[in-house]
Amino acid sequence: MKKIKNEALLLKKAMAVAETYAKKRGYNGFSASDSAKQKVESLYRLLVHDKLITPLPENKEDLASLKRRLVMWISSQLPADHELLK
Repeated sequence: MKKIKNEALLLKKAMAVAETYAKKRGYNGFSASDSAKQKVESLYRLLVHDKLITPLPENKEDLASLKRRLVMWISSQLPADHELLK
């Protein structure tokens, strides 16, 4: 996989945007005891369920791939001149 510039910051942005989206859909939010892996997987599955991102094949669903899919999703949602895409 090719390294994406600002991948960590893009993932953080994707998580924030996806969590806001989930709350608007009626989700109560995550508790402080939820791990980062649980958050990534939950938000990924929500976005797949709502057909906002294309699902990965089941045998390719590891944490790194889920994070990358979220990064690719937010990259396509941000305007082309956004500072994280430069």
